[in-house]
Amino acid sequence: QIIKNPAGFDVLCTENMFGDILSDAASVLPGSLGLMPSASLGTGVHMYEPSGGSAPDIAGKGVANPIAQVLSAALMLRYSFDMDKEAQLVEKAVSAVLDAGLRTGDIALPGEKAVSTKAMGDAIVAKVLEGAK
Repeated sequence: QIIKNPAGFDVLCTENMFGDILSDAASVLPGSLGLMPSASLGTGVHMYEPSGGSAPDIAGKGVANPIAQVLSAALMLRYSFDMDKEAQLVEKAVSAVLDAGLRTGDIALPGEKAVSTKAMGDAIVAKVLEGAK
């Protein structure tokens, strides 16, 4: 059901391994784990991380998609620091960059130019700064 009707779910509570399996399965919805932020919200301590993990096979190559990390930080702003306005600014920056057509290799269509991790991150930061004015 999570794949066929994702709108039917607001929150999923599972133990860690089953949560990993569901997040991997759900990654087909946006097209890449590189787009999926994650928050584990506890009673006093929260943890934020991209659903794709550390991706050691591509570490240091400049090809990782930083969007999940950036959106995980937006979740942290919202839920740990009660900074919803700032979280929305980050989320809008990511949307604006994607709307402008920037893509890392994991989400680029055949024939589209893929940008590096740094280029994607720099574009998001520029949009955040632009929106903060």
